[in-house]
Amino acid sequence: MRSQPPRLLAATLLAVLTATSLQAAGAAAAADYERVLNGTFDSGAADPWWAGAGVTNRVTGGELCAAVTGGTTNPWDALIGQNGVPFETGQSYTFSFDAHATTAQPITAAAGESVSPYRGIASQQFTLSPTKQRFTFTFTSTLDFPDAGNGQVAFQLGGQAADNTICVDNVSVVGGVKPPGGVNPNPTRKVQVDLVGYVPGLPKRATLVSTATTPQTWTLKNSAGATVATGQSTPKGADATSGDSVHQIDFSSFDTAGTGYTLSVGEDSSFPFDISADPIKKLRYDSLAFFYHQRSGTPIEAQYVGDEYSRPAGHINVAPNQGDNNVPCRADLACGYTLDVRGGWYDAGDHGKYVVNGGIAAWQLLNSYERATRVGDASAFRDGTLAIPEKTNGVPDLLDEARWEVDFLLKMQAPDGMAHHKIHDANWTALPTRPELDDQPRRLSATSTAATLNLAAVAAQASRLWKGIDATYSATLLTAARKAYTAAKANPAKIADPNDGTGGGAYSDSTVSDEFYWAASELYATTGDSAYRTDVTASPHYKAAGLTRAGFYWGGTAPLGDITLALAPNGLPAADVTAIKSAFATVADQHLTAMAGMGYAAPYDNSTDGYVWGSNSAVLNNAQVLALAHDFTGAAKYRDGVFEALHYVLGRNPLSTSYVAGYGDQAMRNAHHRFWANQNDPTLPIAPPGSLSGGPNSALQDPVAQRLLAGCPQQKCWVDDIGAYSVNEVAVNWNSALAWVSGWAAEKSGTTAPKPDCEVGFTAGRWNDGLSAQVKITNTGTTAWTSWKLAFAFPGTQKVTAGWSATWSQTGRDVTATSMPWNGQVQPGKSVHIGFNGSGTGTDPTGFTINGKACKIA
Repeated sequence: MRSQPPRLLAATLLAVLTATSLQAAGAAAAADYERVLNGTFDSGAADPWWAGAGVTNRVTGGELCAAVTGGTTNPWDALIGQNGVPFETGQSYTFSFDAHATTAQPITAAAGESVSPYRGIASQQFTLSPTKQRFTFTFTSTLDFPDAGNGQVAFQLGGQAADNTICVDNVSVVGGVKPPGGVNPNPTRKVQVDLVGYVPGLPKRATLVSTATTPQTWTLKNSAGATVATGQSTPKGADATSGDSVHQIDFSSFDTAGTGYTLSVGEDSSFPFDISADPIKKLRYDSLAFFYHQRSGTPIEAQYVGDEYSRPAGHINVAPNQGDNNVPCRADLACGYTLDVRGGWYDAGDHGKYVVNGGIAAWQLLNSYERATRVGDASAFRDGTLAIPEKTNGVPDLLDEARWEVDFLLKMQAPDGMAHHKIHDANWTALPTRPELDDQPRRLSATSTAATLNLAAVAAQASRLWKGIDATYSATLLTAARKAYTAAKANPAKIADPNDGTGGGAYSDSTVSDEFYWAASELYATTGDSAYRTDVTASPHYKAAGLTRAGFYWGGTAPLGDITLALAPNGLPAADVTAIKSAFATVADQHLTAMAGMGYAAPYDNSTDGYVWGSNSAVLNNAQVLALAHDFTGAAKYRDGVFEALHYVLGRNPLSTSYVAGYGDQAMRNAHHRFWANQNDPTLPIAPPGSLSGGPNSALQDPVAQRLLAGCPQQKCWVDDIGAYSVNEVAVNWNSALAWVSGWAAEKSGTTAPKPDCEVGFTAGRWNDGLSAQVKITNTGTTAWTSWKLAFAFPGTQKVTAGWSATWSQTGRDVTATSMPWNGQVQPGKSVHIGFNGSGTGTDPTGFTINGKACKIA
């Protein structure tokens, strides 16, 4: 995820004027502005330097060393370089660098244009020897390339018969009179809206950028240009996070569905948008399609993604891949075994696969399904809803997609029960590099406590969800989860190496008490075992003690345990479960209070670290907190807060940009990704619809962002550039947040939440160790049932011993009752009565579904 690809400097560079003749008389005096990024390679990474065909870049000993394949004809047949270098017409520049070669040979240093017609600015040839030398030449630019433009510097290394290695260091291009960066390159509007749409019946708000201190008149027009509503804005003043002076526009009173609406103030008009629930319902599935695109170890087939995005399988031991079927540990670990770790999802824009990122992503998909079965509508994820190969196997498609990663997590378990932290290339690959063309050796990093607890948590969660689908697989998952949890308790402080960042991110996490709480919560919810219950209730994170506005992420997972304990039936005291649910409402209220004062409302706490890497995922994870607060309380204000978060992500932000590819007239295209790399190779695609950009990052942690965004206000620290990996990468744990929230929002779209079409009444008589229950099922919908299946979960130790008027079954705490031939037909408004006798103790079930849909409790 940290390499910049080539834009070839054409042979025309050989025809440009030499350095001597380019020292034009009378050129304006140059300032000491450095134009090249990462010319010293002190970070250990090559970014944003790229390598052309037949060249492999490596940073070794603080130098960029290029291994060049021999047999090329021309100097420009082998290249290394950097794009986006700003030049100013008529200004003087000094190009200097250190270099040496294994075998003496000439090279050409050049400046020019990175795209057709590949105009040259300057070039000069130097002869390298095995001894490092300093080279310098001066030229005056005849072309003008702004920041993020098509300016380029490159070294032409070809034209030699034999292989060679050329190393460069301290590369510098100094000159010009305009300081690089400081100007946001994204075109913006003064009227900021959700570029996709607003759901009928819900609040509709926009932001006006204006220094006016009095209300401004706004006009809403339909696609034909006719005015359909007008009103006055509300001045809010300076917004520090965005750097804008803003007004709020509320046009909620207009609620007519349609497409192509625009909102105007004076001569300023918004991008077009819809008033419709359709886009969010489509996003529910596009955001999930991201995971099929990211699958490793299987071909991505055109029948599911189209020709543009199809590709062969990556990392299956087909040359040039070295494959994932027998991956050893890093040489310094000497673990003594290899693992078959084929499958899983590529984590982000590179080819690494990480247990801690994959863990939270898989959990979020599984939780989306479990939440829907408990309190929502799981039919949205039934078999056949996603475009994936498993769409006709009888299993809900959301579970199928999650299983692709869950199976990989199982493969990362070492013989001792611990889980390896990650697996990726031995070195960073160039960008672009299609997965099937990656020739890097693959290596396992050390096992870690955090990764092991991720495995334990997700395997236990998945075991619970697969009990009624595949009992054998469920048992396999639970065995792995128990083994991992036991291993983690025996190794409670095995922290991932924070310096293990070559070829893949380190993902070190020095605090794992949150992972212990999460894993114990999942195991307890699945098994009811007293040992796990003890670990849950003894944790400092119990009862949502760690839930704050900062939310949760891969390194802070305690709230995931809280969510499970609040949703999945368990034997905890009812007062404790109520306390967990109340904590979600408390934090949700804090978000809403803060959002009310923002120019661009988003549930995000920037008070400590500003906007961080992956800020959009933080916005959406906090939106999940708001969504659950709505589930737990029914309060509409929390539902509205979720949609405000989506409006921010989809365009109501200071950059007038939808951070979701394919959604809106100005949407992210150029994600940092080795296959979706159209910006650097026109034969490759842009990011597919439903892919989420990481979003603003005020720390500017990559060279491209540092060049382009110096001095940016926090919410404007973003650029749609493939090289800006700290702001524009994609990742599975970011898209899982989008998938959870968009799935929830699709379910809730409309003026009110969907009305249940069933009602269940449950009454039970009890004695010392038993009960007799009567269940009344009512069809409150408008369509007759031809058959029905009731599902619920016991919160305690209850077991069904005998039932009547239905076919009863029980797996763990989960109970189902299926209609008999004589009572399956239930007309609207009619009821059917069933019942059972049971043993054990516990309170009444609190959630019921009929045919997968949540029911009202009578």
